[in-house]
Amino acid sequence: MLTRSKIRLLCFAILACTVGHATSAGAGPTEYQLKAAFLYNFIKFVEWPATSQTGALTLCVLGKDPFEGELERATNGKTVNGRPMIIRRVNDAAAAQSCQVLFVSSSEAGRAPEVVKKVAGLSVLTVSDIDRFSDLGGIINFLMDGQKVRFHINQIAAERASLKISSKLLQLSVAPDEKSKGPR
Repeated sequence: MLTRSKIRLLCFAILACTVGHATSAGAGPTEYQLKAAFLYNFIKFVEWPATSQTGALTLCVLGKDPFEGELERATNGKTVNGRPMIIRRVNDAAAAQSCQVLFVSSSEAGRAPEVVKKVAGLSVLTVSDIDRFSDLGGIINFLMDGQKVRFHINQIAAERASLKISSKLLQLSVAPDEKSKGPR
């Protein structure tokens, strides 16, 4: 069983392995450097159905891309379970249906319910920092707690997408209204 100190150590290890550089000497990683690292690491803790576990793993960004190249830096040359990663930008929910991971940008807040419905039933891990995204049926919702990046996992939405999320990742999830209390 993971204790709070082990969970914190796991979080640190995840970030230390993926955020290899700071924006400038002595500066810490930016919000979207952290979120890019989290996205890459989320993939390691999610199991897709056997039918979608072949070929490259596609991580798509729908809407205005806030990462400014950080996704490419976080995933450059890396694989997940032997699968290379591809980063794509998509402009509509129909194009997002071919992605294994879909980050819905905050620029798409008005279309988020439509996007979630369009990929519902498909094995697409939906992630966003749109306020209350998980309430709309999204699977992972980034939450900012001051300078800390936290996340909430909608386990029901994950099950509907036939995605199995590791218990280790679920333990790091926070309730949407409890972001300042840390992992459960």
